Amino acid sequence: MTSSTPSTPAAKAAPKDPWDLPDVSGLVVGVLGGTGDQGRGLAYRLAKAGQKVIIGSRAADRAQQAADEIGHGVEGADNADCARRSDIVIVAVPWDGHAKTLESLREELVGKLVVDCVNPLGFDKKGAYALKPEEGSAAEQAAALLPDSRVAAAFHHLSAVLLQDTSLEEIDTDVMVLGEERADVELVQALAGRIPGMRGVFAGRLRNAHQVESLVANLISVNRRYKAHAGLRVTDI
Repeated sequence: MTSSTPSTPAAKAAPKDPWDLPDVSGLVVGVLGGTGDQGRGLAYRLAKAGQKVIIGSRAADRAQQAADEIGHGVEGADNADCARRSDIVIVAVPWDGHAKTLESLREELVGKLVVDCVNPLGFDKKGAYALKPEEGSAAEQAAALLPDSRVAAAFHHLSAVLLQDTSLEEIDTDVMVLGEERADVELVQALAGRIPGMRGVFAGRLRNAHQVESLVANLISVNRRYKAHAGLRVTDI
């Protein structure tokens, strides 16, 4: 009679630490719309933190002029060259040019991680209000237009004034990051964390991007009432 030894259940793997993020210091970051206030501010902060940054514009000479003004090794290029040469591409163009810009760069953005920070907003005498794109959000529009890219959403709630203020060493804010793949989200979280004072926080999949984009209208109201440059902090994490 053969005896058998009961098998020991395999030990359950420990859950991944959500703050164990990848090293993104060697990645090249492109900023489409890098000559605008938001794009210029992001480029400055990332480059100052040691990231290699290329800013894109429809005109290469305009991009290079802005890059020279930013300094910290930032380069300027036209949008297509910026997209081709970058590992991660941040979209910081005006909402009214969002779809057209991405459509024109579909080939250059194949296989890239594209981070959309565009806020679809309207303005009238009552102030700012959220627009609802047909796809649901700017980020979802980007995903629809770029089927061969990996799209995430982040950097919506940052003050362009604070980003460009060279007297500030830190920016006290959290960055809400949304995306479909955990690995991509963590890359963006890590990128946000390169900027002193910032922290990237996972905030759901792209279907939840609309309310994150829309919240900027509320922050504009806060800023107008309190003469501030408000950001966000998520508590208890």
